[in-house]
Amino acid sequence: MKLLTLGDIAEACGGQFVGDKSKLTQAVKSVVIDSRLVEEGSLFVAIKGERTDGHLYINKAYESGAVCVISEQVISADRPYVLVRSSEQAIKDIAEFYRSLFCNIEVVGITGSVGKTSTKEMIASVLSTEFTVHKTQGNFNNELGVPLTLLSMPEDTEVAVVEMGISDFGEMTRLSKMVRPTVCVLTNIGCCHLENLKDRDGVLKAKTEMFSYKEDDALIFVNGDDDKLASLDNVTAFYGIGRGNDYYAEDIENSGENSVKCKLCFDGKKIDATVPALGNYMVANALGAAAVGKALNMKDENIVKGIESYKTVGSRANLVSTQLIRIIDDCYNANPTSVKAALETLCNMNGGRKAAILGDMKELGENEIELHREVGEFAAKSGVQVLVTVGELAKNINADGVEAYHFDTVENALEEIDTILHKDDVVLVKASHSMHFEKIVEFLKNM
Repeated sequence: MKLLTLGDIAEACGGQFVGDKSKLTQAVKSVVIDSRLVEEGSLFVAIKGERTDGHLYINKAYESGAVCVISEQVISADRPYVLVRSSEQAIKDIAEFYRSLFCNIEVVGITGSVGKTSTKEMIASVLSTEFTVHKTQGNFNNELGVPLTLLSMPEDTEVAVVEMGISDFGEMTRLSKMVRPTVCVLTNIGCCHLENLKDRDGVLKAKTEMFSYKEDDALIFVNGDDDKLASLDNVTAFYGIGRGNDYYAEDIENSGENSVKCKLCFDGKKIDATVPALGNYMVANALGAAAVGKALNMKDENIVKGIESYKTVGSRANLVSTQLIRIIDDCYNANPTSVKAALETLCNMNGGRKAAILGDMKELGENEIELHREVGEFAAKSGVQVLVTVGELAKNINADGVEAYHFDTVENALEEIDTILHKDDVVLVKASHSMHFEKIVEFLKNM
Protein backbone atom coordinates (compact mmCIF):
# COMPACT_ATOMS: atom_id res chain seq x y z
CA MET A 1 0.00 0.00 0.00
CA LYS A 2 0.89 3.64 -0.27
CA LEU A 3 1.51 5.28 3.10
CA LEU A 4 -1.82 5.41 4.95
CA THR A 5 -1.59 6.36 8.62
CA LEU A 6 -4.11 5.99 11.41
CA GLY A 7 -4.38 9.77 11.44
CA ASP A 8 -5.20 9.78 7.73
CA ILE A 9 -7.83 7.11 8.32
CA ALA A 10 -9.53 8.91 11.20
CA GLU A 11 -9.61 12.19 9.29
CA ALA A 12 -10.82 10.60 6.04
CA CYS A 13 -13.83 8.94 7.65
CA GLY A 14 -14.56 11.70 10.17
CA GLY A 15 -14.23 9.26 13.06
CA GLN A 16 -13.06 9.70 16.63
CA PHE A 17 -9.63 8.20 17.24
CA VAL A 18 -9.47 6.49 20.62
CA GLY A 19 -6.11 5.44 22.04
CA ASP A 20 -2.51 6.52 22.28
CA LYS A 21 -2.21 9.63 20.10
CA SER A 22 1.40 8.75 19.27
CA LYS A 23 -0.05 5.91 17.18
CA LEU A 24 -1.63 8.38 14.74
CA THR A 25 1.50 8.34 12.60
CA GLN A 26 1.53 4.54 12.39
CA ALA A 27 0.86 3.18 8.90
CA VAL A 28 -1.45 0.27 8.08
CA LYS A 29 -0.37 -2.49 5.71
CA SER A 30 -3.82 -3.66 4.61
CA VAL A 31 -7.52 -2.98 5.12
CA VAL A 32 -9.85 -5.96 5.65
CA ILE A 33 -13.44 -6.64 6.71
CA ASP A 34 -12.91 -10.37 7.35
CA SER A 35 -11.13 -11.13 10.61
CA ARG A 36 -9.69 -14.29 9.05
CA LEU A 37 -7.69 -12.11 6.66
CA VAL A 38 -6.12 -9.94 9.36
CA GLU A 39 -2.32 -9.90 9.30
CA GLU A 40 0.28 -8.00 11.25
CA GLY A 41 -0.35 -4.32 10.52
CA SER A 42 -3.92 -4.64 9.23
CA LEU A 43 -6.78 -2.22 9.76
CA PHE A 44 -9.92 -4.24 10.58
CA VAL A 45 -13.25 -2.64 9.67
CA ALA A 46 -16.07 -4.15 11.72
CA ILE A 47 -19.13 -4.39 9.46
CA LYS A 48 -22.60 -5.51 10.50
CA GLY A 49 -23.64 -7.95 7.77
CA GLU A 50 -26.66 -10.12 7.04
CA ARG A 51 -25.04 -13.25 8.43
CA THR A 52 -22.79 -11.96 11.18
CA ASP A 53 -21.52 -8.84 12.89
CA GLY A 54 -17.85 -7.97 12.51
CA HIS A 55 -17.89 -6.37 15.95
CA LEU A 56 -17.97 -9.90 17.40
CA TYR A 57 -14.50 -10.52 15.96
CA ILE A 58 -12.70 -7.39 17.10
CA ASN A 59 -10.68 -9.15 19.81
CA LYS A 60 -9.71 -11.86 17.34
CA ALA A 61 -8.57 -9.17 14.92
CA TYR A 62 -6.35 -7.56 17.53
CA GLU A 63 -4.91 -10.96 18.46
CA SER A 64 -4.11 -11.60 14.78
CA GLY A 65 -2.10 -8.40 14.49
CA ALA A 66 -4.57 -5.60 13.68
CA VAL A 67 -3.08 -2.23 14.57
CA CYS A 68 -6.45 -0.51 14.62
CA VAL A 69 -10.16 -1.18 14.23
CA ILE A 70 -13.01 0.82 12.72
CA SER A 71 -15.98 0.31 15.02
CA GLU A 72 -19.51 1.57 15.51
CA GLN A 73 -19.29 0.56 19.17
CA VAL A 74 -17.10 1.59 22.09
CA ILE A 75 -14.33 -0.99 22.53
CA SER A 76 -13.18 -1.97 26.01
CA ALA A 77 -9.81 -3.33 24.88
CA ASP A 78 -6.79 -1.05 25.46
CA ARG A 79 -6.02 -0.85 21.73
CA PRO A 80 -6.36 1.97 19.17
CA TYR A 81 -9.66 2.22 17.33
CA VAL A 82 -11.70 4.74 15.37
CA LEU A 83 -15.29 5.20 16.50
CA VAL A 84 -17.71 5.94 13.63
CA ARG A 85 -21.44 6.13 13.06
CA SER A 86 -21.29 3.75 10.08
CA SER A 87 -18.44 1.37 9.34
CA GLU A 88 -19.75 0.86 5.80
CA GLN A 89 -19.58 4.59 5.09
CA ALA A 90 -16.21 4.81 6.78
CA ILE A 91 -14.58 2.26 4.48
CA LYS A 92 -15.97 4.13 1.46
CA ASP A 93 -14.58 7.42 2.74
CA ILE A 94 -11.19 5.86 3.42
CA ALA A 95 -11.15 4.29 -0.06
CA GLU A 96 -12.01 7.64 -1.64
CA PHE A 97 -9.11 9.25 0.20
CA TYR A 98 -6.73 6.42 -0.76
CA ARG A 99 -7.76 6.71 -4.42
CA SER A 100 -6.84 10.41 -4.27
CA LEU A 101 -3.24 9.45 -3.45
CA PHE A 102 -2.90 7.95 -6.95
CA CYS A 103 -2.86 11.18 -8.93
CA ASN A 104 -1.14 10.00 -12.10
CA ILE A 105 -2.65 6.60 -12.85
CA GLU A 106 -5.40 5.53 -15.21
CA VAL A 107 -8.48 4.06 -13.55
CA VAL A 108 -10.73 2.07 -15.86
CA GLY A 109 -14.28 1.75 -14.52
CA ILE A 110 -16.37 -1.03 -16.07
CA THR A 111 -20.10 -1.58 -15.80
CA GLY A 112 -22.99 -3.06 -17.75
CA SER A 113 -25.73 -5.64 -17.40
CA VAL A 114 -23.75 -8.56 -18.80
CA GLY A 115 -20.07 -9.23 -19.31
CA LYS A 116 -18.58 -6.91 -16.67
CA THR A 117 -16.24 -9.52 -15.27
CA SER A 118 -15.14 -11.01 -18.60
CA THR A 119 -14.57 -7.50 -19.99
CA LYS A 120 -12.62 -6.56 -16.86
CA GLU A 121 -10.44 -9.62 -17.25
CA MET A 122 -9.95 -8.97 -20.97
CA ILE A 123 -8.97 -5.33 -20.44
CA ALA A 124 -6.64 -6.24 -17.59
CA SER A 125 -5.04 -8.97 -19.71
CA VAL A 126 -4.40 -6.51 -22.54
CA LEU A 127 -3.11 -3.68 -20.36
CA SER A 128 -0.85 -6.02 -18.39
CA THR A 129 1.36 -6.46 -21.44
CA GLU A 130 2.62 -2.88 -21.04
CA PHE A 131 1.53 -1.65 -17.60
CA THR A 132 1.52 -2.69 -13.95
CA VAL A 133 -2.19 -3.43 -13.51
CA HIS A 134 -4.34 -3.79 -10.42
CA LYS A 135 -7.79 -5.28 -10.99
CA THR A 136 -10.95 -6.24 -9.14
CA GLN A 137 -10.62 -9.71 -7.68
CA GLY A 138 -13.53 -12.12 -7.96
CA ASN A 139 -16.88 -10.36 -7.78
CA PHE A 140 -15.78 -7.52 -5.48
CA ASN A 141 -17.80 -5.02 -7.48
CA ASN A 142 -20.34 -3.60 -5.01
CA GLU A 143 -20.33 -0.97 -2.27
CA LEU A 144 -18.05 -3.07 -0.10
CA GLY A 145 -16.07 -4.80 -2.84
CA VAL A 146 -15.10 -1.61 -4.68
CA PRO A 147 -13.53 0.11 -1.65
CA LEU A 148 -11.63 -3.08 -0.83
CA THR A 149 -10.41 -3.18 -4.43
CA LEU A 150 -9.17 0.40 -4.21
CA LEU A 151 -7.60 -0.08 -0.79
CA SER A 152 -5.60 -3.07 -2.02
CA MET A 153 -3.90 -1.07 -4.81
CA PRO A 154 -0.13 -1.52 -4.55
CA GLU A 155 2.01 1.59 -4.59
CA ASP A 156 3.43 0.78 -8.04
CA THR A 157 0.01 0.52 -9.75
CA GLU A 158 0.01 2.21 -13.16
CA VAL A 159 -3.53 1.23 -14.23
CA ALA A 160 -6.43 0.08 -12.06
CA VAL A 161 -9.25 -1.87 -13.70
CA VAL A 162 -12.33 -1.67 -11.46
CA GLU A 163 -15.58 -3.56 -12.00
CA MET A 164 -18.66 -1.70 -10.78
CA GLY A 165 -21.96 -3.53 -10.20
CA ILE A 166 -25.25 -2.12 -8.97
CA SER A 167 -28.89 -3.08 -8.47
CA ASP A 168 -30.55 0.26 -7.69
CA PHE A 169 -30.41 3.96 -8.43
CA GLY A 170 -27.77 5.93 -6.54
CA GLU A 171 -25.37 3.04 -6.06
CA MET A 172 -23.27 3.82 -9.13
CA THR A 173 -22.97 7.45 -8.08
CA ARG A 174 -21.51 6.32 -4.77
CA LEU A 175 -19.14 3.90 -6.50
CA SER A 176 -18.03 6.53 -8.99
CA LYS A 177 -17.29 8.97 -6.16
CA MET A 178 -14.73 6.48 -4.85
CA VAL A 179 -13.36 5.26 -8.18
CA ARG A 180 -13.10 8.58 -10.06
CA PRO A 181 -12.66 6.77 -13.39
CA THR A 182 -10.39 8.23 -16.04
CA VAL A 183 -11.75 5.67 -18.51
CA CYS A 184 -15.39 4.51 -18.53
CA VAL A 185 -16.46 1.27 -20.25
CA LEU A 186 -20.10 0.20 -20.60
CA THR A 187 -20.75 -3.30 -21.96
CA ASN A 188 -24.53 -3.31 -22.53
CA ILE A 189 -27.94 -2.45 -21.11
CA GLY A 190 -30.02 -5.54 -20.44
CA CYS A 191 -33.01 -6.71 -18.43
CA CYS A 192 -31.55 -7.06 -14.94
CA HIS A 193 -32.47 -5.79 -11.47
CA LEU A 194 -35.78 -4.66 -12.90
CA GLU A 195 -37.48 -4.94 -9.51
CA ASN A 196 -35.71 -1.64 -8.74
CA LEU A 197 -34.78 -0.23 -12.15
CA LYS A 198 -38.13 -1.05 -13.82
CA ASP A 199 -37.02 -1.20 -17.47
CA ARG A 200 -33.98 -0.84 -19.73
CA ASP A 201 -34.25 2.95 -19.66
CA GLY A 202 -33.94 2.72 -15.89
CA VAL A 203 -30.95 0.42 -16.25
CA LEU A 204 -29.32 2.93 -18.62
CA LYS A 205 -29.94 5.79 -16.20
CA ALA A 206 -28.49 3.84 -13.27
CA LYS A 207 -25.41 2.60 -15.15
CA THR A 208 -24.54 6.01 -16.59
CA GLU A 209 -24.40 7.43 -13.08
CA MET A 210 -20.77 6.35 -13.53
CA PHE A 211 -20.26 9.65 -15.30
CA SER A 212 -21.22 11.60 -12.14
CA TYR A 213 -17.69 11.53 -10.74
CA LYS A 214 -15.58 10.64 -13.74
CA GLU A 215 -12.52 12.80 -14.25
CA ASP A 216 -13.21 15.86 -16.43
CA ASP A 217 -11.15 14.52 -19.31
CA ALA A 218 -12.25 10.91 -18.91
CA LEU A 219 -12.57 8.71 -22.00
CA ILE A 220 -15.85 6.87 -22.61
CA PHE A 221 -16.09 3.57 -24.53
CA VAL A 222 -19.44 1.87 -25.04
CA ASN A 223 -20.75 -1.14 -26.93
CA GLY A 224 -22.41 0.38 -29.98
CA ASP A 225 -24.23 -2.87 -30.76
CA ASP A 226 -26.51 -2.04 -27.83
CA ASP A 227 -29.34 0.26 -28.91
CA LYS A 228 -29.46 2.12 -25.60
CA LEU A 229 -25.72 2.74 -25.46
CA ALA A 230 -25.62 3.69 -29.14
CA SER A 231 -27.83 6.68 -28.26
CA LEU A 232 -25.31 8.20 -25.84
CA ASP A 233 -23.56 11.48 -26.61
CA ASN A 234 -19.99 12.51 -25.86
CA VAL A 235 -18.65 9.00 -26.40
CA THR A 236 -14.93 8.68 -27.18
CA ALA A 237 -15.44 5.56 -29.30
CA PHE A 238 -18.01 2.86 -29.95
CA TYR A 239 -16.91 -0.76 -30.03
CA GLY A 240 -18.81 -3.89 -31.04
CA ILE A 241 -19.13 -6.54 -33.69
CA GLY A 242 -21.20 -4.36 -36.02
CA ARG A 243 -19.37 -2.49 -38.78
CA GLY A 244 -20.89 0.84 -37.71
CA ASN A 245 -18.62 0.93 -34.67
CA ASP A 246 -15.23 2.61 -34.44
CA TYR A 247 -13.82 -0.75 -33.34
CA TYR A 248 -15.54 -3.67 -35.08
CA ALA A 249 -14.87 -7.24 -36.21
CA GLU A 250 -14.81 -9.18 -39.46
CA ASP A 251 -14.42 -12.84 -40.41
CA ILE A 252 -15.61 -14.17 -37.06
CA GLU A 253 -15.03 -17.91 -36.95
CA ASN A 254 -16.24 -19.80 -33.88
CA SER A 255 -14.26 -23.00 -33.46
CA GLY A 256 -17.10 -24.53 -31.48
CA GLU A 257 -14.59 -25.14 -28.74
CA ASN A 258 -12.74 -22.66 -26.55
CA SER A 259 -11.72 -20.06 -29.12
CA VAL A 260 -13.05 -17.57 -31.64
CA LYS A 261 -10.95 -16.29 -34.54
CA CYS A 262 -11.61 -12.85 -35.99
CA LYS A 263 -10.14 -9.71 -37.49
CA LEU A 264 -10.13 -6.68 -35.22
CA CYS A 265 -10.83 -3.61 -37.35
CA PHE A 266 -9.89 -0.08 -36.27
CA ASP A 267 -7.85 2.87 -37.49
CA GLY A 268 -8.05 1.51 -41.03
CA LYS A 269 -6.31 -1.74 -39.98
CA LYS A 270 -7.50 -5.35 -39.82
CA ILE A 271 -5.62 -7.40 -37.24
CA ASP A 272 -5.91 -11.17 -36.83
CA ALA A 273 -6.67 -12.35 -33.30
CA THR A 274 -7.85 -15.50 -31.55
CA VAL A 275 -10.01 -14.97 -28.49
CA PRO A 276 -9.51 -17.96 -26.15
CA ALA A 277 -13.09 -18.18 -24.93
CA LEU A 278 -16.54 -19.41 -25.87
CA GLY A 279 -19.04 -17.23 -27.69
CA ASN A 280 -18.96 -14.57 -30.36
CA TYR A 281 -19.89 -11.98 -27.74
CA MET A 282 -16.35 -12.35 -26.39
CA VAL A 283 -15.14 -10.69 -29.59
CA ALA A 284 -16.98 -7.54 -28.48
CA ASN A 285 -15.15 -7.71 -25.14
CA ALA A 286 -11.86 -8.00 -27.02
CA LEU A 287 -12.75 -4.95 -29.10
CA GLY A 288 -13.50 -2.99 -25.94
CA ALA A 289 -10.09 -3.96 -24.59
CA ALA A 290 -8.48 -2.93 -27.89
CA ALA A 291 -10.18 0.46 -27.71
CA VAL A 292 -8.90 1.08 -24.19
CA GLY A 293 -5.43 -0.15 -25.14
CA LYS A 294 -5.17 2.16 -28.14
CA ALA A 295 -6.36 5.09 -26.04
CA LEU A 296 -3.44 4.38 -23.70
CA ASN A 297 -1.07 4.31 -26.69
CA MET A 298 -0.43 0.59 -26.64
CA LYS A 299 1.21 -1.27 -29.51
CA ASP A 300 -1.10 -3.38 -31.68
CA GLU A 301 0.98 -6.51 -31.15
CA ASN A 302 0.70 -6.17 -27.38
CA ILE A 303 -3.05 -5.69 -27.60
CA VAL A 304 -3.33 -8.96 -29.53
CA LYS A 305 -0.95 -10.66 -27.11
CA GLY A 306 -3.14 -9.59 -24.20
CA ILE A 307 -6.34 -10.74 -25.90
CA GLU A 308 -4.84 -14.13 -26.65
CA SER A 309 -3.67 -14.45 -23.03
CA TYR A 310 -7.19 -13.99 -21.64
CA LYS A 311 -8.40 -16.59 -19.13
CA THR A 312 -11.99 -17.35 -18.17
CA VAL A 313 -12.84 -16.67 -14.51
CA GLY A 314 -15.02 -18.96 -12.41
CA SER A 315 -18.28 -20.40 -13.75
CA ARG A 316 -18.51 -18.06 -16.73
CA ALA A 317 -18.84 -19.82 -20.10
CA ASN A 318 -16.23 -22.38 -19.16
CA LEU A 319 -16.13 -25.50 -21.34
CA VAL A 320 -15.72 -28.77 -19.44
CA SER A 321 -15.32 -32.06 -21.31
CA THR A 322 -16.10 -35.42 -19.71
CA GLN A 323 -15.94 -38.90 -21.22
CA LEU A 324 -19.61 -38.64 -22.18
CA ILE A 325 -20.59 -35.00 -22.72
CA ARG A 326 -19.33 -31.43 -22.94
CA ILE A 327 -20.60 -28.88 -20.44
CA ILE A 328 -20.79 -25.11 -20.82
CA ASP A 329 -20.50 -24.12 -17.17
CA ASP A 330 -22.09 -20.67 -17.10
CA CYS A 331 -23.98 -20.96 -13.84
CA TYR A 332 -22.54 -17.91 -12.06
CA ASN A 333 -25.58 -15.76 -12.82
CA ALA A 334 -28.32 -15.18 -15.35
CA ASN A 335 -30.62 -12.59 -16.87
CA PRO A 336 -32.45 -12.66 -20.23
CA THR A 337 -29.60 -10.98 -22.10
CA SER A 338 -26.89 -13.30 -20.80
CA VAL A 339 -29.02 -16.44 -21.23
CA LYS A 340 -29.75 -15.61 -24.87
CA ALA A 341 -26.05 -15.03 -25.53
CA ALA A 342 -25.25 -18.36 -23.88
CA LEU A 343 -27.89 -20.15 -25.98
CA GLU A 344 -26.32 -18.74 -29.14
CA THR A 345 -22.94 -20.01 -27.99
CA LEU A 346 -24.41 -23.45 -27.28
CA CYS A 347 -25.99 -23.75 -30.69
CA ASN A 348 -22.75 -22.74 -32.41
CA MET A 349 -20.91 -25.64 -30.83
CA ASN A 350 -19.84 -28.71 -32.75
CA GLY A 351 -20.94 -32.15 -31.67
CA GLY A 352 -24.16 -33.90 -30.70
CA ARG A 353 -27.48 -32.63 -29.42
CA LYS A 354 -27.65 -29.15 -27.94
CA ALA A 355 -29.16 -29.34 -24.44
CA ALA A 356 -29.92 -26.39 -22.16
CA ILE A 357 -30.45 -26.74 -18.41
CA LEU A 358 -31.95 -23.40 -17.36
CA GLY A 359 -33.19 -22.14 -14.01
CA ASP A 360 -34.93 -19.15 -12.51
CA MET A 361 -33.69 -15.68 -13.44
CA LYS A 362 -34.15 -13.50 -10.37
CA GLU A 363 -34.77 -9.78 -9.81
CA LEU A 364 -36.65 -9.19 -13.06
CA GLY A 365 -39.57 -7.28 -11.57
CA GLU A 366 -43.19 -7.33 -12.66
CA ASN A 367 -42.49 -8.74 -16.14
CA GLU A 368 -40.51 -11.74 -14.88
CA ILE A 369 -42.90 -14.34 -16.31
CA GLU A 370 -42.93 -12.79 -19.78
CA LEU A 371 -39.15 -12.47 -19.77
CA HIS A 372 -38.82 -16.17 -18.97
CA ARG A 373 -41.23 -16.98 -21.82
CA GLU A 374 -39.13 -14.93 -24.21
CA VAL A 375 -36.07 -17.01 -23.32
CA GLY A 376 -38.01 -20.17 -24.15
CA GLU A 377 -39.01 -18.80 -27.54
CA PHE A 378 -35.41 -17.78 -28.19
CA ALA A 379 -34.19 -21.27 -27.25
CA ALA A 380 -36.52 -22.87 -29.78
CA LYS A 381 -35.49 -20.48 -32.56
CA SER A 382 -31.80 -20.97 -31.75
CA GLY A 383 -31.92 -24.70 -32.32
CA VAL A 384 -31.88 -26.11 -28.80
CA GLN A 385 -32.94 -29.76 -28.99
CA VAL A 386 -33.31 -30.63 -25.29
CA LEU A 387 -34.55 -28.21 -22.63
CA VAL A 388 -34.47 -28.89 -18.91
CA THR A 389 -35.91 -26.18 -16.66
CA VAL A 390 -35.66 -25.98 -12.88
CA GLY A 391 -37.58 -23.70 -10.53
CA GLU A 392 -40.88 -21.87 -10.13
CA LEU A 393 -40.10 -19.13 -12.63
CA ALA A 394 -38.27 -21.39 -15.06
CA LYS A 395 -41.42 -23.40 -15.68
CA ASN A 396 -42.39 -20.51 -17.96
CA ILE A 397 -39.40 -21.20 -20.23
CA ASN A 398 -41.33 -23.18 -22.80
CA ALA A 399 -39.86 -24.01 -26.21
CA ASP A 400 -42.27 -25.35 -28.83
CA GLY A 401 -41.02 -28.39 -30.70
CA VAL A 402 -38.22 -29.04 -28.23
CA GLU A 403 -37.84 -32.14 -26.04
CA ALA A 404 -38.56 -30.57 -22.67
CA TYR A 405 -38.52 -31.49 -18.97
CA HIS A 406 -39.29 -29.46 -15.86
CA PHE A 407 -38.31 -29.97 -12.22
CA ASP A 408 -39.28 -27.98 -9.17
CA THR A 409 -35.90 -28.22 -7.48
CA VAL A 410 -32.27 -28.93 -8.30
CA GLU A 411 -32.48 -32.06 -6.18
CA ASN A 412 -35.40 -33.38 -8.24
CA ALA A 413 -33.52 -32.65 -11.44
CA LEU A 414 -30.43 -34.50 -10.28
CA GLU A 415 -32.50 -37.65 -9.88
CA GLU A 416 -33.27 -37.82 -13.60
CA ILE A 417 -30.79 -35.73 -15.60
CA ASP A 418 -28.55 -38.69 -16.33
CA THR A 419 -31.47 -40.45 -18.05
CA ILE A 420 -32.28 -37.39 -20.18
CA LEU A 421 -28.83 -36.63 -21.54
CA HIS A 422 -27.07 -38.75 -24.19
CA LYS A 423 -23.47 -39.40 -25.07
CA ASP A 424 -21.89 -36.52 -27.05
CA ASP A 425 -24.51 -33.98 -25.95
CA VAL A 426 -23.33 -30.40 -25.49
CA VAL A 427 -24.99 -29.07 -22.33
CA LEU A 428 -25.43 -25.46 -21.22
CA VAL A 429 -26.01 -24.95 -17.47
CA LYS A 430 -27.26 -21.47 -16.53
CA ALA A 431 -29.40 -19.84 -13.85
CA SER A 432 -29.27 -17.10 -11.25
CA HIS A 433 -26.61 -17.78 -8.64
CA SER A 434 -29.16 -18.38 -5.88
CA MET A 435 -30.38 -21.49 -7.74
CA HIS A 436 -27.07 -23.23 -6.91
CA PHE A 437 -26.67 -24.76 -10.35
CA GLU A 438 -23.04 -25.50 -9.49
CA LYS A 439 -24.49 -28.69 -7.97
CA ILE A 440 -25.74 -29.68 -11.44
CA VAL A 441 -22.35 -28.94 -12.99
CA GLU A 442 -20.58 -31.13 -10.44
CA PHE A 443 -23.08 -33.94 -11.03
CA LEU A 444 -22.61 -33.74 -14.79
CA LYS A 445 -18.82 -33.83 -14.43
CA ASN A 446 -19.14 -37.20 -12.74
CA MET A 447 -21.67 -38.80 -15.10
